Amino acid sequence: MNSALERLSKIISLEAERGYDNRAVMGGLERILESWTQEAHAGGLPARAIQLVESRLRDYDRLSPASREEMLRGLWHNLSGTHAGEPTEELAPTLGGPFRPAVPAMAPDPVAVAAEPAAPASEGAPSPSLSEHAQPQLPAEPPARDLSALKSPLTVIKGVGPQTAQTMERLGLYNLGDLLWFLPRRFVDYSSLKPINRLWYGEVVTVICALDSVETRRTRGGQRVLVEAVVSDGSGALRVTWFNQPWLAQRFRKGDMLALSGRIDQYLGRLTMTSPEWELVERQQLHTRRIVPIYSLTSGLHQKSLRRMMESTVRYWAPRMPEPLPTDLLKNGGWMGMSAALQQAHFPDSWESLRAAQRRLAFDELLCLQIGVLQQKADWEQTRATSFPTPATLPEWKSELGYALTTAQERALGEILADLASGRPMNRLLQGDVGSGKTAVAAGAAYVVAHHQGQVAILAPTSILAEQHFRTFSRFLAGEADHARTPSAYPVRHDEIALLLGATPEPEKAAIREGLASGTIRVVIGTHALLEPTVKFAHLDLAVIDEQHRFGVEQRAALRAKGSTPHLLVMTATPIPRSLALTVYGDLDLALLDEMPPGREPTTTRVMMPTERERAYVYIIGQLRQGRQAFIICPLVEESETTEAASAVEEHQRLQKEVFPEWQLGLLHGRLKADEKEDVMRRFRDGEVHVLVSTSVVEVGVDIPNATVMMVEGANRFGLAQLHQFRGRVGRGPYPSSCLLVADSESEADNDRLKAMEETHDGFILAERDLEQRGPGDFLGTRQSGYADLRLAKLTDLQLIEQARAAARRLYDADPRLERPEHQLLAERLAALWMPGKGDVS
Repeated sequence: MNSALERLSKIISLEAERGYDNRAVMGGLERILESWTQEAHAGGLPARAIQLVESRLRDYDRLSPASREEMLRGLWHNLSGTHAGEPTEELAPTLGGPFRPAVPAMAPDPVAVAAEPAAPASEGAPSPSLSEHAQPQLPAEPPARDLSALKSPLTVIKGVGPQTAQTMERLGLYNLGDLLWFLPRRFVDYSSLKPINRLWYGEVVTVICALDSVETRRTRGGQRVLVEAVVSDGSGALRVTWFNQPWLAQRFRKGDMLALSGRIDQYLGRLTMTSPEWELVERQQLHTRRIVPIYSLTSGLHQKSLRRMMESTVRYWAPRMPEPLPTDLLKNGGWMGMSAALQQAHFPDSWESLRAAQRRLAFDELLCLQIGVLQQKADWEQTRATSFPTPATLPEWKSELGYALTTAQERALGEILADLASGRPMNRLLQGDVGSGKTAVAAGAAYVVAHHQGQVAILAPTSILAEQHFRTFSRFLAGEADHARTPSAYPVRHDEIALLLGATPEPEKAAIREGLASGTIRVVIGTHALLEPTVKFAHLDLAVIDEQHRFGVEQRAALRAKGSTPHLLVMTATPIPRSLALTVYGDLDLALLDEMPPGREPTTTRVMMPTERERAYVYIIGQLRQGRQAFIICPLVEESETTEAASAVEEHQRLQKEVFPEWQLGLLHGRLKADEKEDVMRRFRDGEVHVLVSTSVVEVGVDIPNATVMMVEGANRFGLAQLHQFRGRVGRGPYPSSCLLVADSESEADNDRLKAMEETHDGFILAERDLEQRGPGDFLGTRQSGYADLRLAKLTDLQLIEQARAAARRLYDADPRLERPEHQLLAERLAALWMPGKGDVS
C-alpha cells in the first residue's frame, strides 16, 4: 500500500476506536494535512486523491461523531473505488473492525440499496485492492456510476411509490439529485435539553422522559380525538396532548423512553406540551434533540416522512459528492468542503456549522454566476458587428434638440458612440434616474446608425410608452412634421419611421412588415408585436430595449436574433444596486446618467397617515383649480376579499361621485384593451381628463408635463424603487410638484421605510434600501432565468459577492474555459448552475 494511504488507514482506525472524538492525532485530524500532503505527493498519489483527503479532513472538527463516521466511510469508499461503501479485501481488516458506529445502528439505507447500481463482476470475485497497482488508479471522484445514479427517479427510495413521487414533483423533485439539493427553508432548535422540574412556560425545549400512561378520549362535541399521556423523568411529571392521532395510543407502551420537542404550554396552572414532535430514544434522532430542518411541503406530503427521505439521501450521497473547488481556492478561502457543507446545510450539528455550510454553498453559486458572466461577455466581445463611425454632422443634430445635453448625457453618448464605431457589437446598459434624459441619448445612437442607412428597432413594454417614443424619436430623427427638414440634422423621413403595436390594424401591420423586410422603413418603435416571427428586417443594426426588466431573456434574444449581430442598448430608470451590477448585470457595459437636466425642481414628498387622506384631496383640488392635473395610484384593479387595499375601479367611482364631482376623472389599469388605454392617456395628455386613477401601469415612462400631484394609495404595498418611479411621473414641467404617499397601515416599520422617500431623491440610495428590505425581484424582472435560481446566495451580500468576483477573475484569467484537469469538476458545477443556451447578454 502507498505509505501515505497506510498512514491514513492507521489514523482512521485509531479514530474509529476512540469513537470519532477527533483525538487520534494531537490537535485534531486536520493537523496532519500539511505533512501528509507532502508525503502523498512524494509517494506519487494522484492529485485528485490528495485533494479529496484535504477537502474532507479540513472540516472534520466541525462535524458530530456520527457525521465524522459517515464522512470517513465515504472518504475511504472514494479512495478504494468500492461498491456501496464496503472496503476492499485488503482494507477490510483495517476498516471492518475499527469502524464501529458512534450512534445506535440504523436500518439499511433505502437510498443506498436502491440507487447504487451493482458492479459487474464474477460471483465471489474480490474487489481489486489498492496494493494491486504500482500507483493507485483512483476512479473519478465519486465513480461515474455514482453521479449518474443521482438521476434515478424517486421511486428507487424504499417506501416511495408512483403516487408519492407524483406529489413530490409539485415541489420540483424528480430524482435523487433534486432531493439532495432541496435545502430546508428554515430550522427549529430542539437541541436544548432540560429536566421537567426546570421547564418554563413559553420555551421551546426537548425533554427526555419515560411514558407513564396513555389514553384516548373525544372532545365534548365529539369532533376530535385527544391522545393524552403522562411522562416523567425523575425530576417531575408532564401532561402531553396530541389531537386527532389516535394511532399513537397503540404505538406507545408504558415505560417507552421518548424524546419530546416543542413549546411548553400551560393549562389550569400546570405546564403541558401540545402536539410535540416525538421519537423513541433508542433510534437516531431526526425530529428531536437537534437543530431540526423544516422543508417546504405540498398537499399530501408530511414533514416527518420527507425529513426521513432527506436524511437517508444526504447521509448516503453527501460524502460521495465531488469537491468542485480547486484545492488552493478551498484552502485560502477557508471554505467548508462540499460534502460537509451538504450534510450541515441539511442536518447541522450547530448553528455555526449551518452558517459555514450555507456560506460555502452560496459562494459556489456566486462564483459560478461570475465565471459564467465573464465567459458570456468574452463570447460577445469576440463577435463582429457593423462599424458606425460618428458622423461629422452630429453637432448639428445636437443643436436642433433645442437644449444642451448634460455632462452625464454627453459622457454616456460618447461611450455609446465608441461602441458603435468599434466593430464589436455594443452590449450596454444605460441607467439613469427618472427624467435624467435617457431617451435623448438613445436617440443619439439611433441618429448615428440611421445616418449610415442602418435599421433601428426600439422595443417598449407598453403601447402607451411606445406611442410616446414614436412621437419623441420622430421629432429627434425626422424633425417636426410641419417644419422644413435639414437633411444633415434629420437623416430619416417621417414615412420611414413606423409604430407597430398589437392593436395596429392588420393591413397597416402588413405594410410595416413589408417595409421592414425591404428596408424602406428604417426606424420602428413597437411593443411585443415586434417580436412576432412574421416581423423580419432587411438588416437590423441597432436594438434599443426600454425598461429592460419588463422583458424576459427569450424576448430580448428574439429581438436580437432578427439581425446578424446588432448593437444592443438596454435602458432602465430603476437604478441597479452595486451588488447586482457586479453579478447579474456583470456582462453589460454600464453607462450612467447621474445628473438631472438644469431647471428641474425636485418633487416634494410627504408620507401621510390614512386619517390625513382628506387633506390630500383638498391639496389636489387646489392644484386642479390652477389648471394642473393629478395622478391617484391604487394597488389593485378591483376590490379583493382578502385585502382592504384601495382598488382602482371602486376608487374611481367613489372619487368621481364624492370627492371630485366637478372634475373629469379617467381610469387606467392593465385589464383595459390597448385602444382603451390609449384613449384614456390621449384624453389625459390633452387635458380632457383632470385626474387619472390608475394602477401601477403608469410606472413606466408616461410623460405629462402638466401633472403636478402624484398621490399613491397603499404606498406601503409598493417597493421604494417603484414609488420612486411613480414620483418621476410628475415634476416634468415648469411647475412645482408633490408626491403624497398614503399608507393603508399605521405600522411603524412600514412608515419608517416610506420615510426614506422624504429623505432622498437619489434613486441609487433607494434602490440599495429596497434590495436590503425586499430582495432583488423588483430589479431583476425575468433576467435571472439565464441561470438556475440562487438557492442560498443573497444578492445583498456585497462582501461575499466581492470575494466570489475576485476568485472568478483569478480563475478566468488563468483558465477561461476551465479546461485544466483541476478545474474539471468546477466546470461541471458551472454547467449545472448556468443552464446551457439560456444565458443572455442583455
